[in-house]
Amino acid sequence: MNEDFFVAVQMMAKEKGIPAEFLFEKISAALVVAVKRMYGGKDIVFCDINPDEMTLNLYLRKNVVEEISDPDADILVEAAHQYKSNAKAGDIIEIPIDTKDLGRVVAQTAKHVIRQGVRDAERGQTMQEFQSHNQEIVTAKVTNVDPKTGNATLEIGRAEAMLPHSEQIPGEVLHDGDLIKVYIVDVRETEKGPKAMISRTHPGLVRRLFETEVPEISDGTVEIKEVSREAGSRTKIAVYSADENIDAVGACIGPRGARVGKVVDLLCGEKIDIVPYSEDPALFIGAALAPADVIRVDILSEEEKSCKVIVPDTQLSLAIGNKGQNARLAAKLTGWKIDINPESGFYESPEEEE
Repeated sequence: MNEDFFVAVQMMAKEKGIPAEFLFEKISAALVVAVKRMYGGKDIVFCDINPDEMTLNLYLRKNVVEEISDPDADILVEAAHQYKSNAKAGDIIEIPIDTKDLGRVVAQTAKHVIRQGVRDAERGQTMQEFQSHNQEIVTAKVTNVDPKTGNATLEIGRAEAMLPHSEQIPGEVLHDGDLIKVYIVDVRETEKGPKAMISRTHPGLVRRLFETEVPEISDGTVEIKEVSREAGSRTKIAVYSADENIDAVGACIGPRGARVGKVVDLLCGEKIDIVPYSEDPALFIGAALAPADVIRVDILSEEEKSCKVIVPDTQLSLAIGNKGQNARLAAKLTGWKIDINPESGFYESPEEEE
């Protein structure tokens, strides 16, 4: 086999990002499969490829016998001496196959199997690429946006993934060439190959962005306990630190709001409330209703996780939020049913605020 063959395989491996050793293994297996058909599919064909020495050897393994019972698998002692001078009955000898003798059909068969091997390797690499970032954020490049569906095709490393319009932040407009942060929700193997479920609306995106921007979170000093999100509009996160000297909320906000500001920018201006987590339900619920002030929280049923919250009359609309969003996000964040009431006890249908 000439040098061109080995150079071509090495170039293919580099182009596809596939280990050359993997390709040579597939080529070896392909050639064995192809040549075996010439011998009734019997396991007497073997192949050794040495990329360093640029050698490819195909050979048959035959039993040395006094009398032939299988012409494909047996060889007489006299004939065996041509390949091994001291061969005797009972030995197994290797007989070289001249690759030039391989017909076009065999070569095409091998080529097909090699091509399939490359596809398998690419699928394996894509799966590995996605699996290594499962439930993490990655930077992706927008390569195409379907004008009808709004679905965007993204390039993630060497792999491709589709970001459905439903998983894009409401109001954002993506363009070819944009670099965006996405969250890999899950990775699955399908008949068409590996598929990554990616999102820009998942709460996990906010969690991972804060882990990236806040050193105290990445080193474990500050912990994000809960996240509730309505993508494109508002997110609430509850943070906690076991170190009493650490201001968990302040660490996430950063100097002059730089850290939370960076996350807000990456989320197209989405509002973010950062509140302190507490094991005390009343304290946690009161904090979760920020930016509204809370007078008190009455726990109605710990079993059903229901409570009544009293707020100043002037804070009622703020506590409820625009279309009930603030109360809804606080309920998701804490896991409690929250009944918000004004201090006076009278509702006056206040205009809801953001």
